[in-house]
Amino acid sequence: MSQMNQWVQRGQAALIQNYARSPICMSRGEGSRLWDADGKEYLDLFAGFGGAILGHCHPALVEAATQQAQKLWHVGNTFYTEPQIEFAERLQRFAFAGQAFFCHSGAEANEAACKLARLAGQSACPRKWKIITLHRSFHGRTLAMIAATGNPKVRDGFAPDVPGFVHVEGGDIAALEAAIDDETCGVLMEPIQGEGGMNVWPAGYPAQVRQLCDRHQLTLIFDEVWTGCGRTGKWFGHQYFTAASGTAVLPDIMTLGKAVGGGLPVGVMLARPHAAALLNAGKHGSTLGGNPICMAVAKTIFDQIESQGLLRHALQMEQMAMEVLANHSGLSGRIAQVRGHGLFLGVELKDAPNQLVERALQRGLIINVTAQKVVRLAPALNINPTDWARGLNLVKELICES
Repeated sequence: MSQMNQWVQRGQAALIQNYARSPICMSRGEGSRLWDADGKEYLDLFAGFGGAILGHCHPALVEAATQQAQKLWHVGNTFYTEPQIEFAERLQRFAFAGQAFFCHSGAEANEAACKLARLAGQSACPRKWKIITLHRSFHGRTLAMIAATGNPKVRDGFAPDVPGFVHVEGGDIAALEAAIDDETCGVLMEPIQGEGGMNVWPAGYPAQVRQLCDRHQLTLIFDEVWTGCGRTGKWFGHQYFTAASGTAVLPDIMTLGKAVGGGLPVGVMLARPHAAALLNAGKHGSTLGGNPICMAVAKTIFDQIESQGLLRHALQMEQMAMEVLANHSGLSGRIAQVRGHGLFLGVELKDAPNQLVERALQRGLIINVTAQKVVRLAPALNINPTDWARGLNLVKELICES
């Protein structure tokens, strides 16, 4: 029995099988490559569900974590720490003027955002407490966030739903307006729906949502767990809305996860001052949220993205992908649409592929399929053009073989 098979058997015996794990035990990573316990090499075009935004074991992140680990690990949030402050200041610089709350995941950040939206609505009469979300959305796996998620499969088996979440069709401003009542306090939406099929909004829709929230005094929350941290070729996905409308389309609250920790457990809620002021002492907390090691890594991620010009690089890699996937006769009739921004791309196939992820792994390639037939590509932001081109060509071959 190979070393990897031994690890897989031990894992099957010791770990709850709530993940559809491939029978592979990864042992080492560097950049956009992974090696399993038997030494097989893989090109990673999914970066651990987008978390490894700078690839595996990036030297600058390793150094930041090591240096901070030798200074201070944890003191609790009854004290300030330098890494927290420095990272929050970077968020203010690259996103918008606001104040940050730190936790461990995107789901926790979304929980905090919904609590804050309810706080904003508690002084109204009648009290505002309902939050509108969109069909095919995904906001996390806690009880409240599966209720918020616009996918019944995610909620299956966990009834009754946490009350207060109303789902409407995304992209339909009339449907959204019709769902608003006297008890509505907010709207929660993703700039691009990742799990739901890499869905991009019609031009003008997000600006209309912002206007509607202003008119009805609702809190607008952008779930940027997937689209934050440069993934789309802008610092944050909602910045495309401002560019499209010509006027600022800012959320009242933005949430981050996945890439913001580079693979470490980091969640962020960034709230504009009028909202942040409501979350006063004792209203919310996180024991290990914002610990110094995670914060030192998170601020370094932003520094690396800026200093290495990775936003521009992501857009260049997007252009390469569009050209590669458009110029191949064998793909005609197989691809319905390629959509997304930067290095957050979805290739929707006309028909559900046959074991595409498994066949890719056999060829040493890591990709993802969501919504049954959307191939999702989200590699490290600093993937080199040679690896990206090789990966795209393998994706083409696999699609043609389906």
